[in-house]
Amino acid sequence: MKKKLMLISPMLHQGGFERVCITTARLLEPHFDITIVIFNSANIAYDVEGLHIIDIQMGVKKGTLQKLWNIVKRSRKVRGLKKQMKPDIVYSFGPSANMVNAFSKTGKEKVWLGLRNYTDVEEKLKIKLFTRRADLMVCCSQTIERELEDRYHFHKTATLYNLYDVKAIQEKAKQHEPDLPWGDYDAQGRKIRCMVSMGRDDDMKGFWHMLKIFSLVHEKMPEARLILMGAGSFAYYKKLAEDLNIADAIYFAGMQREPYQYLKKGEIYLLTSLNEGFPNALVEGMSLGLAAVSTNCMTGPAEILLEDGNSSFLEKQEQEGKGSVIYGEYGILVPVMSKERNLDAGQILPEERNMAGIVLELFEDDKKLKAYQDAAMERAQCFTYEKYVEKFLRLAGEEAESL
Repeated sequence: MKKKLMLISPMLHQGGFERVCITTARLLEPHFDITIVIFNSANIAYDVEGLHIIDIQMGVKKGTLQKLWNIVKRSRKVRGLKKQMKPDIVYSFGPSANMVNAFSKTGKEKVWLGLRNYTDVEEKLKIKLFTRRADLMVCCSQTIERELEDRYHFHKTATLYNLYDVKAIQEKAKQHEPDLPWGDYDAQGRKIRCMVSMGRDDDMKGFWHMLKIFSLVHEKMPEARLILMGAGSFAYYKKLAEDLNIADAIYFAGMQREPYQYLKKGEIYLLTSLNEGFPNALVEGMSLGLAAVSTNCMTGPAEILLEDGNSSFLEKQEQEGKGSVIYGEYGILVPVMSKERNLDAGQILPEERNMAGIVLELFEDDKKLKAYQDAAMERAQCFTYEKYVEKFLRLAGEEAESL
């Protein structure tokens, strides 16, 4: 008889932990009787056919009191579901789902709370609540796991990296050609050179830095183009693109359920985030052979792009005012840039010039670019479905011993 696994996600729209939730359900179907609990079924962006999904129909509320009351109502509902369905493990994804999972604990199930972003660790009140009620804190990076142990002295932790079907990504990329506003060559006959990035319209992604970096690249290489995908209006950035005189060289592709046809058009994947958990899009780009240039943000990029995952050298160099880049084994890291959104097209920061210089260096050195593209594809193989399932089952087996 299969053990029962309940997964909790607020919604199933396009996003990193939503993708991990659905993929976890698919991969673990042979091993568990799985139920997915969501708070709202609007804008489901994934194929959920055949999955057992319960929508408790308690979506987002505005206002502090309404939000708090919503947590109480959701927790009561989920607690009832837990008592009725008697799951062995309940694994939640993201802060709001973690709150509900923690508050609805019956004592019969093992509560797994998933930390998907470094900013989660900085919310002390929530972490103290979680560490009191969690049977396991599942982290998407080793850095987050170490923070829980060092700052909160909580040791019931594990790192479970996000997972990727590299072969499927590569096959899906071949199936379609994107409808882009430019061809293979520009008006002067120069071959188009593309950078790509992906993420929702959120200040955490640092897209104002990206546009300014791209403007510097485009100034030196008029054949350069940028494809930027993600949910949201991107109104600020469309205006900034106009102010920087690069609007015709950027394609805002919006939310893409199958982004791979666009990713494959790139030579370089650019990540300018201020914070991450484990950047899915970065690995997806690498799996299609895009060379990776990323900020050394918390968390994920260093663990992906460096062999030992340790970026302390760059941090030390930054503190001493010396270093501005690490040429890692699988990609290139630069320091995190200013966290204050700056939409002034006339103000370009030194760190933006630094990152632009690195991109230009790759575009101008075919041998180095090819080496990083090959290394990216090699590294993507380290985050396979098989390794994820193996680690999950090992954790579940350890939990089962204590049930």
